[in-house]
Amino acid sequence: MEESDYESVLCVKPEIHVYRIPPRATNRGYRASEWQLDQPSWSGRLRITAKGKVAYIKLEDKTSGELFAQAPVDQFPGTAVEAVTDSSRYFVIRIEDGNGRRAFIGIGFGDRGDAFDFNVALQDHFKWVKQQCEFAKQAQNPDQVPKLDLGLKEGQTIKLSIANMKKKEGTAGTPRARPASTGGMSLLPPPPGGKASTLVPHPGEQLLMTGPSVQPVVAPGSAIGGATVSWPQPKPATAATADVWGDFTKSTGSTSSQMQPGTGWVQF
Repeated sequence: MEESDYESVLCVKPEIHVYRIPPRATNRGYRASEWQLDQPSWSGRLRITAKGKVAYIKLEDKTSGELFAQAPVDQFPGTAVEAVTDSSRYFVIRIEDGNGRRAFIGIGFGDRGDAFDFNVALQDHFKWVKQQCEFAKQAQNPDQVPKLDLGLKEGQTIKLSIANMKKKEGTAGTPRARPASTGGMSLLPPPPGGKASTLVPHPGEQLLMTGPSVQPVVAPGSAIGGATVSWPQPKPATAATADVWGDFTKSTGSTSSQMQPGTGWVQF
């Protein structure tokens, strides 16, 4: 079975009215006001189907689905379907029977939305037919299809303009802002070429770093590598060591003498 043998349904409307129309005497369009709109000749449902490139407007009975009339449409807009000039709900279609006889009748929808769907269904079908014809031509003559060239021609340049572009913090030539300290004081950077500060003793004092270098803590008489190691015992404080803390001892004693009662302080 070929693809053209399949019949697809494009639109179905449950209510449609059919009217007898007077013959058109001039080339002007049809006017629905000239019809007897309050006395339709027939009422039923409308169904639009498509078979291949041809669409069919079928007027069927609401209950039994029996076909009342059908109008084959091979082009839209065209002579097979024509809208009236004074309303968007009424159309004139050309119906045909199997014997080659044709007649023009008027159809009308009770709702404008149904008339809109009827019009769009025919437009979409013939847009699809036009695309299929173009694809078939391109398949037969692929060399005639223009190729899309997106390359730059000789001498062409592209200029990009991006607004509100900010430099990233810390780029070359832009000094990095120092964070403000919370205590109201700012830390100065170290001087160039500075070395680690060394502890300078106060005049008249001595640092207690003259003893031997600190050795790892090992219990006396412990064995390392199978040999017994004896570490020297700490020496008792000498007079020189006492002199270092002498000032602190004196100041402690003087403090206790200053806090004696009777020097202006009230004792509780």
